[in-house]
Amino acid sequence: MHCSHCGICCTETEMLLTNEDIKRIEKRGFHKKYFMKINKEGYAQLRNYNGYCVFYSLEAYRCSIYSDKPSGCGVYPVILDEDVGIIIDDICPEKATFTPEEKKEKGDVVIKLIEVIDVEADDRR
Repeated sequence: MHCSHCGICCTETEMLLTNEDIKRIEKRGFHKKYFMKINKEGYAQLRNYNGYCVFYSLEAYRCSIYSDKPSGCGVYPVILDEDVGIIIDDICPEKATFTPEEKKEKGDVVIKLIEVIDVEADDRR
């Protein structure tokens, strides 16, 4: 896949976080209250600042924690549409550069991530 670094996927993000994501980001020196919130269903989500993910740099058009980005960001634009299944998100302008093999590989990761995230949200309720 080719990423154009447009920032569309980082706009008004609702990216879910695993406990491992949270620990990895905290090790970089960020406090949980800065970068995450727990939604009403018990899911940990990235926060937004001025309409973008808290870690998106408008100046550099890049993620400021790219090497430690959340797991869901690493598989994006492959997502789960609850009505259709694994898809490539339509909002990504580079979606056509994604191969069927990449979709399958990252789709398998998405399913596993969702299983982990669901269990962790259940533990928070």
